[in-house]
Amino acid sequence: MAGPPRAVAVLRHAVRSGLLESTRPVLVACSGGADSVALAAALAFEGRAFGVRIGGVTVDHGLQAGSAERAEGTAELLRGLDLTPVLVRTAEVGAEGGPEGAARAARYAALADAARECDARVALAHTLDDQAETVLLGLGRGSGPRSVAGMVEERETDGVTWWRPLLAVRRSTARQACADQDLPVWEDPWNADPAYTRARLRSEVLPLLEDVLGGGVAPALARTAAMLREDLDALDALAATAPRPSRLPAADVAHLPPALRRRVLRLWLRDHGVPDLQAVHLDAVDALVARWKGQGRVDLPGGAGVVRASGRLVLQPPDGRGGAPRNPADEIEEPSP
Repeated sequence: MAGPPRAVAVLRHAVRSGLLESTRPVLVACSGGADSVALAAALAFEGRAFGVRIGGVTVDHGLQAGSAERAEGTAELLRGLDLTPVLVRTAEVGAEGGPEGAARAARYAALADAARECDARVALAHTLDDQAETVLLGLGRGSGPRSVAGMVEERETDGVTWWRPLLAVRRSTARQACADQDLPVWEDPWNADPAYTRARLRSEVLPLLEDVLGGGVAPALARTAAMLREDLDALDALAATAPRPSRLPAADVAHLPPALRRRVLRLWLRDHGVPDLQAVHLDAVDALVARWKGQGRVDLPGGAGVVRASGRLVLQPPDGRGGAPRNPADEIEEPSP
């Protein structure tokens, strides 16, 4: 007896291990595009085989004409695949972060609400090609090694599990799987709009790199991300073992390699409730340890601050009470010559 077409088999194989590892219900985030439709079909098939309940959710951003009708059409497609429940959510898209960032934030908020409502993990259809684009974006923006390390297959944020089973699957394979199963797909015009950075990476930059470097660029970028992620995870694990008392002795961390020291400092600040740390804040706190010249207070997000006093880093809360020395003029440590 002949098996399914190759592309269909690849998609089903990609989701199988995740269903074996957990029987928790899954909600497929589906836009109606080829990647997410192929993922929904694969999960519908494998979910029946493994006894895992598979539902679907589509988000109407309200940013394009006919978006509500399109969302309902996608929901009907998911119902035709026997997914249950099938949810349609409306996103409240703001303005912060630009059009792409605002739409993404609104979409994830809507998906998170649906996941909590159904007590399910969310399956996202990001492919190897999406991973390569993410790595290039991180490189181009200089936004740090974590961004260059790309997306992870599974991550929990605020109680919601995000699962990306297709990170090793090419976009072309997902498209072929839809064609092989006669599944209708929607071509989002924004994906080809040169006004959006990711669209230009997809249509211009990656094809040019493939031509110049002789092919294989997207898989190479994905491999690089995976190797970098292993290194970063090892450093994070080492940093997590370091003691982080409320008043952190500078000498305890000064001797650490910079990559490890900064991680310890970040964890120390997060332990004490400092939110939304950016590189500029962490660099200034690190300077209190590694480049001590008598600097004053380092202001942090949320109104807190850090000072160096008597050889220790001291976190001052937003109202200035509890963490500061009684007499800063007397107790702030003098810099070394």
